[in-house]
Amino acid sequence: MIEKNKSILLLADGTVFEGIAIGKPGTYSGEIAFNTGMTGYQEIFTDPSYYEQILIMTTSHIGNYGTIKKEIESDSIKIAGLIVKKFSETHSRAGDVTSLNDLLIENNRGGISDIDTRALVRHVRSKGAMNVIISSEIMDIEELKKELIKTPSMDGLELSSKVSTESPFTVGDENSDYKVALLDYGVKKNIVRCLVDRGCFVKVFPYNSNLSDITAFQPDGIMLSNGPGDPSAMPNEIATVKELTQLAIPMFGICLGHQILALSQGLSTFKMHNGHRGVNHPVKNLLTGKGEITSQNHGFVVNREEAEAHANIEMTHVHLNDDTLAGFKLKDRKIFSVQYHPESTPGPNDSRYLFDDFVMNIKENKSQLV
Repeated sequence: MIEKNKSILLLADGTVFEGIAIGKPGTYSGEIAFNTGMTGYQEIFTDPSYYEQILIMTTSHIGNYGTIKKEIESDSIKIAGLIVKKFSETHSRAGDVTSLNDLLIENNRGGISDIDTRALVRHVRSKGAMNVIISSEIMDIEELKKELIKTPSMDGLELSSKVSTESPFTVGDENSDYKVALLDYGVKKNIVRCLVDRGCFVKVFPYNSNLSDITAFQPDGIMLSNGPGDPSAMPNEIATVKELTQLAIPMFGICLGHQILALSQGLSTFKMHNGHRGVNHPVKNLLTGKGEITSQNHGFVVNREEAEAHANIEMTHVHLNDDTLAGFKLKDRKIFSVQYHPESTPGPNDSRYLFDDFVMNIKENKSQLV
């Protein structure tokens, strides 16, 4: 049984919720965000794109199927803290399963349960994303306010350096048909897996790798990964991607990689009121007219009006809930990107074809060079 210690949640606007501590006792702060997915909490919690965020899970019961090693998307839990309605003290699932509470403790993470998450999400939807602090050790609200002020704003915050690999490494068969250089801004494991499954030998590079580092690998394709933080706070990485787009090499960007690609082409990004986080976001493919149900996790978005006005950019996907830009391609090169997560862990597989499109671009480009 989990010891029932009291915990307090304080939002930056002064709103307070009281509940029960989960995970490792302590004090946790970051930007609040909510995810509407009903399954896949382990993949979500280990997604580097959530780094420095306190996450609300809107599903009522969390932890009921435990955790399993094969469902992690990075080397550790990346959320800064967790907010749930009901936290399961027991779990039921076949295989080598451990409890979510044990995983939180192992990763020095904690949070709060037994609060009205519907009321909290409605408040955040109305007021917008803001910083929050959760504590099972500081019960004085005024003291918590002083601690919360120390938490930096996500706006203008560079975080890829906190989650990227420190040195290059390779995945897959070095004798594969295609070589892909992947810039790790906070990559999820299944992105690499999706490339390897399609016959790619992948070399993962640190987020701040320069042009010569990448071209020395002689890649057939370049992948720009997902990741956390504000893309506009990465001028060096934007400049490198701009240089890479001048090469005759196919490129595919996902999430933060999509935003960095857009910035490299002179577009701007902005912080959203709440962001998109869940596994049931509807997107329309403007090239085919087909709809896709997608997995999404982002708090920044590319300026759609600027993309529509850009002479060399074609919009390819749009989010059907709010008409925000969800994907684009360059008209004169085999370069495209999407705001959502086609590797879909967790989530539907509607968008996996984008990896096929990327590999097809590589194949066609190689055949033209022969």
